[in-house]
Amino acid sequence: MKFDCPKKRSKHIKAGLVSRLICKMSGLKYHITLPVAVGVLLVGLPYSISLTAQWIYGWPNKPGYKKYIEALKPRRIYCLTRAVMETLKYLQYGRLYFQWKSWYQNDENRKHYEKGITFGRRGNKLDLYYPPVLAKSADVPTPLVVFIYGGAWGSGDRSIYCLLARQMAEELRATVICPDYLTYPKGNALGMVQDIADCLVWAQENGHNFNFDKDNIVLVGHSAGAHLCVLTTLFLIDAREELFIEASKQRDITLVIRGVIGLSGVYNIMDHYEHEQKRAVEYVSTMHKAMNGVENFPYYSPTHLLHKFGQDKLNRVPPFILLHGTSDIIVPVESSLKFSELLTLLSVKVSLYLLPSIDHTEMVTDLMTSDRRFYHPIYSCIKQEYPKLAGTC
Repeated sequence: MKFDCPKKRSKHIKAGLVSRLICKMSGLKYHITLPVAVGVLLVGLPYSISLTAQWIYGWPNKPGYKKYIEALKPRRIYCLTRAVMETLKYLQYGRLYFQWKSWYQNDENRKHYEKGITFGRRGNKLDLYYPPVLAKSADVPTPLVVFIYGGAWGSGDRSIYCLLARQMAEELRATVICPDYLTYPKGNALGMVQDIADCLVWAQENGHNFNFDKDNIVLVGHSAGAHLCVLTTLFLIDAREELFIEASKQRDITLVIRGVIGLSGVYNIMDHYEHEQKRAVEYVSTMHKAMNGVENFPYYSPTHLLHKFGQDKLNRVPPFILLHGTSDIIVPVESSLKFSELLTLLSVKVSLYLLPSIDHTEMVTDLMTSDRRFYHPIYSCIKQEYPKLAGTC
């Protein structure tokens, strides 16, 4: 008969207890990790994203420690995080990015356009695109389209829109100019209007050099660019001294602006600020900074200016063509709806197109190449109205 040594048996018992204890602790660790992981996902991640965005782009405009209290409010945290996460969809435009980058840097494409022409009081640059179906040496001047890009008054570059300008020149059979303008923080909204006005002055003085009709100009703008197109037009009609352009020259320019085409534009600044508040992006947005504070919103709001215009000035307001996507969450479709209603009330000619399923970015990116999903639907609307403006019916 075999007997175990008491010491040996004790070791086996201890080993078994340790093994069972480790298993229990492992299970406990598993149960603790899941709630922690959920907490990090639902609390830690949103707070990290939101606070980082506010640290980079600006804290709430509150005195002292109150700005941090405002920044830490749960609603602001989650709404701002959602807005930041929505920007990830821009990754889908990676292929388009390389397309325009390659096209713009390819010297063989210089036959289609003139690159880096200096204009204006600040020495900004513009690119000028020829309509491909017409030779540069043709005797008949072509209509002129001036495209003003958006970027929330704080970003943008004319090179990004080379493919769009090229396609627009072809589709509209027009010369297309795409100018740069100083964005915030290098400039404020008034400076942006001055830059666009300077571009129109340049067009008046250089039509014969590039064979375009200086007396037949249509402005096209997207988002903040649409706002600046409208605002510049109204400032010129109002003969604003702050443009630092002779009143007679301002009057001459207003006579040659045949129309304004707004793509997903902002036309009531206070309304848009309220929309930014709902999205919790009003403090990280460039808009109120570019306009030197909320108190200046009426000054920069086209709707406010139109309300102040007398009948004489309203008679000089050109026709408007407004396009807006119904899936736009950055500038809601109500922006164009309300502006259209106001223009109609004031007896200003306006045509409104609401395009289903198109979001804010697609309204401009899908004009860059003909294989984009909404290229033809958007251009069908523009081409239906543009000939009436340019007189090329």
